[in-house]
Amino acid sequence: MAFVTVSHWTSTEISEEMISTANEKFIPLIMGVGASGVQMVRTGELSLCVVTQYPDAAAAQTAQAKIAEIREQVAQDFPMTMVSAHGGEVTGSS
Repeated sequence: MAFVTVSHWTSTEISEEMISTANEKFIPLIMGVGASGVQMVRTGELSLCVVTQYPDAAAAQTAQAKIAEIREQVAQDFPMTMVSAHGGEVTGSS
């Protein structure tokens, strides 16, 4: 069964340069640790969430140590703070 994680972030700024860097650097890093898809969703002027899909819970669990490292790098590279992170098995989709 597919597994999804969602992390919520706040920032003091969100620039086009930050978005470009995230697309060019961080999405490939996340995909490289086993994700089957990643969406970065701007949820407010200074907030966003990252939705990451994995083929199953085992793939998500295997990726978590590297995901923690990627999240630390994001917080170092950008004026961002992770507010929360959640994950679970997908119980429905279309």
